[in-house]
Amino acid sequence: MKNQHINRRDFLNIVGITAATTTAALYGCAPKDQGGSGSKSSSPVPTDQMAYRTFPGLGDKVSLLGYGCMRWPTIPSPDGKGDLIDQDAVNELVDYAIAHGVNYFDTSPVYVQGWSEKATGIALSRHPRDSYYLATKLSNFSNYTRENSMAMYRRSFSELQTDYLDYYLLHSIGGGQGMKTFNDRYVDNGMLDFLMKEREAGRIRHLGWSFHGTSDVFDEVLAMHDTVHWDFVQIQLNYVDWRHATGRNVNAEYLYQELEKRNVPAIIMEPLLGGRLSNVPQHIVTRLKQRRPEDSVASWAFRFAGSPELVLTALSGMTYMEHLQDNIRTYSPLIPLTDEDKDFLEETAQLMIKYPTIPCNDCKYCMPCPYAIDIPAVLLHYNKCVNEGNVPKSRTDENYREARRAFLVGYDRSVPKLRQADHCVGCDQCNEHCPQAIDIPKELRRIDQFVEQLKQETL
Repeated sequence: MKNQHINRRDFLNIVGITAATTTAALYGCAPKDQGGSGSKSSSPVPTDQMAYRTFPGLGDKVSLLGYGCMRWPTIPSPDGKGDLIDQDAVNELVDYAIAHGVNYFDTSPVYVQGWSEKATGIALSRHPRDSYYLATKLSNFSNYTRENSMAMYRRSFSELQTDYLDYYLLHSIGGGQGMKTFNDRYVDNGMLDFLMKEREAGRIRHLGWSFHGTSDVFDEVLAMHDTVHWDFVQIQLNYVDWRHATGRNVNAEYLYQELEKRNVPAIIMEPLLGGRLSNVPQHIVTRLKQRRPEDSVASWAFRFAGSPELVLTALSGMTYMEHLQDNIRTYSPLIPLTDEDKDFLEETAQLMIKYPTIPCNDCKYCMPCPYAIDIPAVLLHYNKCVNEGNVPKSRTDENYREARRAFLVGYDRSVPKLRQADHCVGCDQCNEHCPQAIDIPKELRRIDQFVEQLKQETL
């Protein structure tokens, strides 16, 4: 059991682990490439051409492609009650990644409803410890006590089967009440001082933080660099968020430039904006393919994320082998963007923001829902239909019949009926955990009302 699947009985007590379901919906049900045809899916995957970044202050040679362990593959449990992490698939993905030059793995105590660290530890412990860099986080979102925070920190070592952590992050700062919440989580309980001492002792090699919040919090925490010496900072960066960030996020251009002033390396999260930059409307697919016919749609986003010189690694939560292979090709080696390419992607970003998608990145921080709603799957199905033109506004629309059927049939296929939006009671428990500041109950009500309207209309 240890080598195959994570403690099944404990895992089945967790509600809402649907990584396979939501990812399949995100990529159009079939786990193929990230950009349709012509994504070099038949070309060889290089084993010795991975791009690496090194910085004097870190001393590490890090692969430009980093493995985000938020979306490990799952399989249905034998009794039909929930899902299990597919440890065999995780092992296969990790082995393939390492064999092709990927050496940075990023996890958290809260990923995959609390089981990512264990699965990641099982997979990586089969390889020499000096063959990879391991990152995890102090994800004390709801319980800020020193006792709980210390227990979480120490449990990470056990779950990951290691006696040191290469990169350790204060997780998702900027939420809640801004600096007050930051101080509650890390300063007033003495955890930041403790982690700095752990760095001195070598149990943490590099200390940093990930960010979702307002610019004033970012500026104030970054200003602590003079006393804390942040080794790195993890930011959300992609060609849409570069100048068009929404919700509680700040334009990545500003964040990157502030890090650049202090020569603090950047780790990139959400280069695909939760998959939305690989699942784009067809006319944008055509636009990208005309410029580089052999490249996947996703490769444009990864080239954008990897081109800035201060980027240490760009994280991708690769659930399927096809995604891992495509991303390895993109960074083996990296072809940096030209100024003309950057202008082209800014024009593409302006086209993208015209689509009224919900800024869900499928992070699953909102899960589990106490009423068992599959929140990410609901939102991602809606976004998919927006991009495909299957959200009919009026019965006079030319394709109303086809769009109506596509939305309703796809909804039932993507989300089990007992886990759809109509079961939301508006408890708001999910909102406080969303790094994109989505008013989730409001969006669920809107989608449910739209579904009911489509069901009641006769043709």
